Amino acid sequence: MMRVVVVTLFPELFETFGQTSLVGRAVREGMLEIHTAQLREHGLGKHRSVDDTPYGGGSGMVLRVDCVVAAIEAAEVTLGARAHRVLLTPQGQPFRQTTAARWSQLQNVMFICGRYEGFDERVRSFVDEEASLGDFVMTGGEVAAMAMIEASARLIPGVLGNDASSAEESFSSVHGGGLEYPQFTRPVSFRDLEVPEVLKQGDHAKIAAWRREQASDRTRDRRPDLVDRDGEDEAQ
Repeated sequence: MMRVVVVTLFPELFETFGQTSLVGRAVREGMLEIHTAQLREHGLGKHRSVDDTPYGGGSGMVLRVDCVVAAIEAAEVTLGARAHRVLLTPQGQPFRQTTAARWSQLQNVMFICGRYEGFDERVRSFVDEEASLGDFVMTGGEVAAMAMIEASARLIPGVLGNDASSAEESFSSVHGGGLEYPQFTRPVSFRDLEVPEVLKQGDHAKIAAWRREQASDRTRDRRPDLVDRDGEDEAQ
């Protein structure tokens, strides 16, 4: 079982997420737990402030190191274990399928969601790794956390029902980290668009060869950056 804790200012965002679709089924069947830790509970003063103005000047507010670390440590006390701490930040390592596979094998994972202009730099001394959903900036880490939780949870054995489903998809080792081959189902013909003849002939060797070729061509055409990456995904 994988236990996830999300440190966030908006725990209510995860209520429906944890009850819906594949994630909800994994929770109901005891393969996944999702807990939230309210960062505001560790804020200071009457207004439970968790941010302050940056030293040296600048626009916006920065999340305080003392408040964030207090939330992390309190969440682990509640969890009863040390979690693998992941700081969600645009400066983190790109999140990939290999990252999801690695996290899916961990028992306790914590996602720390930022807001405002980001974290006090010293927060980085208290986490195990930093992750980014992509080369763009959002107002907070909650949506990124949901994407990462779902991608990881579906790789927990038993969650998909048929574990082979994840072996043949894009970014899997079967495709060398590249894209999946095109898929077709009924109807055979739709507005002059036909199912490829090779898929209708039942020759499994030819189908396998066609799929390998299609996957290779599609990766080269659509994502040439994946072709020669040579396992650079996991620097940690």
